[in-house]
Amino acid sequence: VQLQASGGGLVQPGGSLRLSCSVSGISSDYLAVGWFRQAPGKGREGVSCISSTDGSTYYTDSVKGRFTIARDNRNQIITLQMNNLQPDDTAVYYCAEEARPGGWPPVGFFNWGQGTLVTVSS
Repeated sequence: VQLQASGGGLVQPGGSLRLSCSVSGISSDYLAVGWFRQAPGKGREGVSCISSTDGSTYYTDSVKGRFTIARDNRNQIITLQMNNLQPDDTAVYYCAEEARPGGWPPVGFFNWGQGTLVTVSS
């Protein structure tokens, strides 16, 4: 199983980006998937998760109301729509399997691939 993030880029404060997480090796329908990020000089931070059982979604407080995680089962991807981006959102974003089927905070991420860089700057 491998998950690969894409879709990052440079955006001005207040702008939007849509990240995609492609899943290979297993149907994404069966996975609890999360996004985490790592900013320069900082530790890993869980951003959002989507449950493998009932589709429940979870977010860290700093992105609630701005970010939306969703499944696109037809294309086997999990998306993270990020609106009203701020400089503090600058980080490398990764998608990964979450160790438990649902809930927050995430208990552990695994099977992540290369991240995608999001830079929010004017």
